Amino acid sequence: MSATTAAPAAGRTEAPPGGPVPRRVRPPRWLDLRLILGVLLVLGSVLLGARVVTAADATVPVWSASSDLAAGTVLADGDLVAVSVRLDDVAGNYLATSTHPEGRVLGRAVRAGELLPRSTLEEPTGLVQLALPVQAGYVPPSLARGQMVDVYAVADPAVGAAGQTGGTVALVVSAAPVQAVTGRGDGVLSTATTTVQVVVAVAAEDAADVLGAIGGRGLVVVVRDSVDAGGAGSPSGTSPAGPTG
Repeated sequence: MSATTAAPAAGRTEAPPGGPVPRRVRPPRWLDLRLILGVLLVLGSVLLGARVVTAADATVPVWSASSDLAAGTVLADGDLVAVSVRLDDVAGNYLATSTHPEGRVLGRAVRAGELLPRSTLEEPTGLVQLALPVQAGYVPPSLARGQMVDVYAVADPAVGAAGQTGGTVALVVSAAPVQAVTGRGDGVLSTATTTVQVVVAVAAEDAADVLGAIGGRGLVVVVRDSVDAGGAGSPSGTSPAGPTG
């Protein structure tokens, strides 16, 4: 008995094999939870970074000394420079650049680069500026405002010590802050006999004594090693060790 293949019935087709049914893709929703969380994370990172940068740059502009300045120095243009520093809670203790301290007096010495505390400023009461004519040969070449100096009166050798009180050399101004140095020339016409005007601050009640102690004698200016010495130009009748003629 031979097997025979049954022919499909006329007019009928076989159905294709079954496959996966495609899923319909839904459009994205703006209120998707993952999208919201991502946006919040980005915003949080940006805000945190901005806060860190702002905190790192929380500086304030304040005044700083441009050079060493002795106590008693009357502040002028050029004595201070503006710097930006981070002071946090103590910023109010220092002089902001919005203030103008010119004409105020330093109550204590300040060093170059030191921030200027408000507590160091005083009103210019009780002090006068005394101009002293000094030959250039008796003025240190590096003399500048803000330094602390002593001033000595020296008898003219041609006159001798006769009639000169206090010997040949007398200390007439002690620990005085220099306010200005004028008349100094650096050209070929400048000589050791050129007169330089050295302005120092002294107590008003001592000015007459200083002028009387000078008595027309020549002056010698000596710069102190430190600006920390106190006092504003008090006169002294004590003669330093030296030749007595």
